[in-house]
Amino acid sequence: MSAADQACHDLLVRLAGRLPDDLLWRMRDWLADSGRSALAATLPRELLRHRVGLTDDERDMLAAAAGEWGASRRLLDAVLPAHTPDDLLVAFEAPDGPDQAALSVLAVVRGHPGCVELRHAWRTGGRGRQRVVIVSGGERPWVLAGTLQRVLRAHGDRTPCVEVLPPHGEPPAYHQAAIIGSASLWHCPSALVGA
Repeated sequence: MSAADQACHDLLVRLAGRLPDDLLWRMRDWLADSGRSALAATLPRELLRHRVGLTDDERDMLAAAAGEWGASRRLLDAVLPAHTPDDLLVAFEAPDGPDQAALSVLAVVRGHPGCVELRHAWRTGGRGRQRVVIVSGGERPWVLAGTLQRVLRAHGDRTPCVEVLPPHGEPPAYHQAAIIGSASLWHCPSALVGA
């Protein structure tokens, strides 16, 4: 596993709700498909364009990924600082039940090593109604995110929102709200044994 890939994935997770969905899914797709030079060129510019500031930890992630992949040091240094991420301006609600797209995502997650839970929600407010898929765990999470995005696009979602989180630790505020407002589609029974 590449440390730069992991750092980029972790940063893209933290940027959920802060960058537009159409941009975020595209960058996740590039990461999943070895589009590192495109990410190095695009991510710092889009952070500047959308005036998204980064905390010190997030700046370290950006440098570890985009810096390693050849991003301009001038662009990396120009990204705005932030002490805390922006306030959450969206809400999440649980779907009535799984649809065909959710069941297709479930089929992939259940077969992917390291996954412990799958949840889904509808995000409302701000940019309209959008499906959000939340996966806890998973080896090579950037590859899993890219695969699930392609599954959702095949089901007609133009800007799939797939959040692959580590199985432990406290998620960012956006993801905490998504988890609280979501419905569980699946959890790994063996994950409960060690809990």
